[in-house]
Amino acid sequence: MTSPLARRVYETCHLTGSFRLRSGQTSDEYFDKYLFEAQPGLLREVAEAMVALLPECDALAGMEMGGIPVATVMSQLTGLPTVFVRKQAKEYGTGKAAEGGPVDGRRVVVIEDVVTSGGALLASCRQLRASGATVDSVVCAIDREQGGRENLAAEGLSLHAALTRRDLESSLLA
Repeated sequence: MTSPLARRVYETCHLTGSFRLRSGQTSDEYFDKYLFEAQPGLLREVAEAMVALLPECDALAGMEMGGIPVATVMSQLTGLPTVFVRKQAKEYGTGKAAEGGPVDGRRVVVIEDVVTSGGALLASCRQLRASGATVDSVVCAIDREQGGRENLAAEGLSLHAALTRRDLESSLLA
């Protein structure tokens, strides 16, 4: 993607300090993906870049939690309906894993903010398929290039990324 967008995302989300990572390790750098989603102008720019990557579909499916704001803006830009995919179906109310409308018989593109290994995405794509959706594509804001593309491909899913980790890092050199 264009380096001005990559640079703005990097400058907005890259933090320095002392951070405890999910692995338990400590790092002096952290990439806070929610910071670009909290800035309306930047969120719209990222969503516009993602819309350009959309294959033909009937609906978008935003992943809880980070994929939901991106999918919502993409829905506004395209007019496509959006469903919101829970990491786990709730045990009350409708008990559905995908909220917001029917997916049965629809071509659905899954929307995510950041893809690392793709593990949560795979589980959600399986849930959508079990609900009758045709799912073969994922569009994300950032591919961290840590195996997600390959893991998704192994289950017949193609990954389309607006930005990659390499784009973000090389934007500093531009």
